[in-house]
Amino acid sequence: MFAAYAARIDRDKPLNGLELGERPEPDVPLGWTTVDVKAASLNHHDLWSLRGVGLGEESLPMILGCDAAGVDADGNEVVLYSVIGATGHGVGPRERPSILTEKYQGTFAERVAVPQWNVLPKPKELSFEEAACLPTAWLTAYRMLFTNAEVRPGDSVLVQGAGGGVATAAIVLGAAAGLRVFATSRDETKRRRAEELGAEAAFESGARLPHRMDAVIETVGAATWSHSVKSLKPGGRLVISGATSGPNPPATELNRIFFLELKVVGSTMGSKEELAGLLNFCAAKGVRPVIDSTLPLDRAREGFEKMATGDLFGKIVLTV
Repeated sequence: MFAAYAARIDRDKPLNGLELGERPEPDVPLGWTTVDVKAASLNHHDLWSLRGVGLGEESLPMILGCDAAGVDADGNEVVLYSVIGATGHGVGPRERPSILTEKYQGTFAERVAVPQWNVLPKPKELSFEEAACLPTAWLTAYRMLFTNAEVRPGDSVLVQGAGGGVATAAIVLGAAAGLRVFATSRDETKRRRAEELGAEAAFESGARLPHRMDAVIETVGAATWSHSVKSLKPGGRLVISGATSGPNPPATELNRIFFLELKVVGSTMGSKEELAGLLNFCAAKGVRPVIDSTLPLDRAREGFEKMATGDLFGKIVLTV
């Protein structure tokens, strides 16, 4: 079957390790099922995999891709939850959970095998392309906002780095849930687009805000950390799920964190139950993922290049 896969690890030039071509059909252990992939979306996790983060040389070649929607062996339209072994289903009881592409072959292929437990019904209101955007970036944003930030309708939330997959999802989901969403970006076009998607206002990175926030959604890391901390009300929550600009900010702002009793919460992905909630929320409220571009699987390299440069707003989707 045709697939996009990591053939080599290159920490400096990750795309050098990306290959497109034929790979074996997936193995299907007891309790697993196959899904014919209709659409799959790219995540920065795929670039990190090509750099060897979470993926060792001993696991190569590895088909990339965490997210997908497709048709299962019984003909049902489904969405995949990409954390394998979260509850032990389909794996040994002592196996630690992993994301597709870390230990098990991913979704950038004509077919993928996953534990039956990892398959959820796709709402009829969502296309395959839309549904394929949800299980990683949008699920991450959903958990950040509604589980870890503990915000309520009317609360103010700052989303740093508008344009990225998680940030874009947080803007759309927050606005749909009745939050006052503010955003930042270095790019004027991305700031304007954030406002079109529901942000009350968008500002240049590091700009003075109209007031302090109840919560900050942080995925940028070092470049925006200080601004994020300074943007919070006393007792506010900074929820972080990534550090695309680096993990070591020049100032940690520890004095401000403890004087104002701020809460810093790490957040990674989400549960299968939260993904089910996200799917239902999107279907019921007409919320749709923001798709930057859609490419056929045999043009996956173009999608990786676009993501690597940051020249995107929303998700890049590969269709099979």
